Amino acid sequence: MPYAAREDVLGKLKKTDRRGETPSRPPLPPLTELGWGTEQLIEKFTENLVLQTGVVHRVADRAGALEKLTEIARAEGWKAVMIATDEVLAPLDLAAWGRANGVEVLKAADFTGRDAFKDAVFDQVDAGITGVDWAVAESGTVALVHDERQPRLVSLAPILHVVVVPVDRILPVYEQAVERILAARGGMPAHMTLITGPSMTADIQATPFKGMHGPRRVIALLIG
Repeated sequence: MPYAAREDVLGKLKKTDRRGETPSRPPLPPLTELGWGTEQLIEKFTENLVLQTGVVHRVADRAGALEKLTEIARAEGWKAVMIATDEVLAPLDLAAWGRANGVEVLKAADFTGRDAFKDAVFDQVDAGITGVDWAVAESGTVALVHDERQPRLVSLAPILHVVVVPVDRILPVYEQAVERILAARGGMPAHMTLITGPSMTADIQATPFKGMHGPRRVIALLIG
């Protein structure tokens, strides 16, 4: 690039530099999804996650969620799980549930070093269980903001990811989820993951394969 053109481009970038500010978002277009009611949001979220080979169970309340977890644990033969400690999971008291059902319930804070935590989450547990910040009906996606309560490896490393979704956290479209997260965190979080079903790649001979870069299965428990 000629020097003059380069300086012109850099000058324009400097004039529009707004680091440290959250840019304003344009208004949403008139989307039909924005008119969906609660039951339609649940139906669309379920439909779209199932299309990505996810499994969805709906329960009425916290007791129903624990009962369904017990059913899944017995069917899967769980011996140990790794859990997040986010605000969605905390009321479930999964440590007590684990003791009652013979399942060892681990969390990141139980480990003094990162290597020990990585060994456990990759090789020693049968599933990772997390809550969710928001869910998106238009695609069957869950959004997780990662911090000390929600370590990324809990939803990434185990072969099975169980995500607990209160139905009042299902939103119609991505933009709304992003706006809620920005408002809650005072800006863009350092690390966020959008998960739409089990991980999938077609990098090898263009053949789709589940579980190459994350869980092979995703189970969503909808509460409410």
